[in-house]
Amino acid sequence: MIVDDDEAFLDAARALLEQHGVRVVGTAGSSAEAVERVQALRPDVVLIDIRLGEESGFQAARQLADNGQPAALIMISTHARADYADLIADSPATGFLPKTELSAASIHRILGTD
Repeated sequence: MIVDDDEAFLDAARALLEQHGVRVVGTAGSSAEAVERVQALRPDVVLIDIRLGEESGFQAARQLADNGQPAALIMISTHARADYADLIADSPATGFLPKTELSAASIHRILGTD
C-alpha cells in the first residue's frame, strides 16, 4: 500500500511497482485514510510519504504501529535520508526509501527479502 498526498506520484508509483511484480492493494492520501485502508486491506508493506500535506507521515506510521498493524512500514520522501535521520530512527518504520530510488528491488532490500 502507498500513502502519499500527491495523486500523480501515487499513480506513477503504483504503475512502476506493479510492472515489477509488486501488488499494490491500495493507496491513501492522509493519515486517517491510511489507518482505515490498512485495517481493511491488511497489506504486508506500507510506503508512507514523510510529508502528507499538512500532516506528518511519521504520525501516520505511529498510528498504524499503535493500532497493532503488522505491516512493515517504509518511509519515503523526495528529501535525503540525512534530512530526517533522527525522526526515521525514532519512528516505527522498518526503513527509508528516497522516492527517486523506488523499485521492487529496493523494497525487498529494505525488508531483507532480496
